Amino acid sequence: MLKIILYPLSLLYGFVVAVRNFLFDSKMLKQYEFDVPVISVGNITVGGTGKTPHAEYLISLLEKNFNVAFLSRGYKRKTRGYVLANESSGVREIGDEPVQIKQKFPHIPVAVCEKRAVGIQQLLANESLNIDVVILDDAFQHRRVKPSINILLIDYTQPPNEDFLLPAGRLREPVKARYRANFIIYTKCPSYLQPIEQRIIKKKLNVRPYQNLFFTSIVYGEITPAKKGLALFNNDMRKYSVLLITGIGNPDPLLSYLEPQVGEIKHLKYADHYHYSSSDIDYFKHTYDEMDTNEKIIITTEKDLVRIKSVENPDKDFIKHLYYIPIEIRFLDRTKETFNKRIINNVTENRSNSKLFKR
Repeated sequence: MLKIILYPLSLLYGFVVAVRNFLFDSKMLKQYEFDVPVISVGNITVGGTGKTPHAEYLISLLEKNFNVAFLSRGYKRKTRGYVLANESSGVREIGDEPVQIKQKFPHIPVAVCEKRAVGIQQLLANESLNIDVVILDDAFQHRRVKPSINILLIDYTQPPNEDFLLPAGRLREPVKARYRANFIIYTKCPSYLQPIEQRIIKKKLNVRPYQNLFFTSIVYGEITPAKKGLALFNNDMRKYSVLLITGIGNPDPLLSYLEPQVGEIKHLKYADHYHYSSSDIDYFKHTYDEMDTNEKIIITTEKDLVRIKSVENPDKDFIKHLYYIPIEIRFLDRTKETFNKRIINNVTENRSNSKLFKR
């Protein structure tokens, strides 16, 4: 019923998006191109499609041969304009995902800016950084910048062809916007995804000759203590009750991963990018203490941990019981090398043709 009520607004939203895309496609609105390769990683739906682990994969892939920079808008940060991160930059200054990237890759430039074209200009103006390639986070709709490589992520568990435009659904753009992508990656796939299902997906997408289609799954790492120095959690999880804290776009895959492995789960679910407060920490600690078992543990995501640790003077006893699960991506059907080769070749070719390389 709610979707029916909101559907007229979705039609209006779709009209505005269509006009905007037409103006960019017809070059009535200006797009900026730069003297270094720019890789955009984004989606056409709201919520989590795995942008951060895919961006981290690209950084790990490219940093061996190129000077990589990461640029985000810094969603829900309290600052404005261009900010170049340092090791002490916090969530309120640059946002949770840039903090996570900076902590994992402290040697690469990480910056935030609402206007991505301005952000790239600022990064390139800093000659000491000597940047070879820029990775743009969540920039599929940010059409002011014309990327060298446009990567579209689609969540396998939430097919866009079965959804509606905002606000009745989760789509930021019509599904046909996928044709702007050079690379399409179906994310969060089951590791056993059959070739016939991959062919069905490819047919539904009507993948064009210039497009590359890949499938990835999420791989969960070891349960890791939030506080350095504490031992890794390696007990039999089936004996434990888990307090799971999430503030991400789609926690369902993590929940599905944990449920068969633990005794029981109490899930405290918050909105994506939720800013935790000291009162939230107190509530988590109280909820944990109320769990009627001695065998219990608190688990959160890596991105949530960044925001939880940004709370001023969090309860030390709570932190002692807090663990997180890191994630990474895995390409299905041994297509990793094909993806790597195509990305590296594209970056190398674009860099070779750039003014930066020629000078």
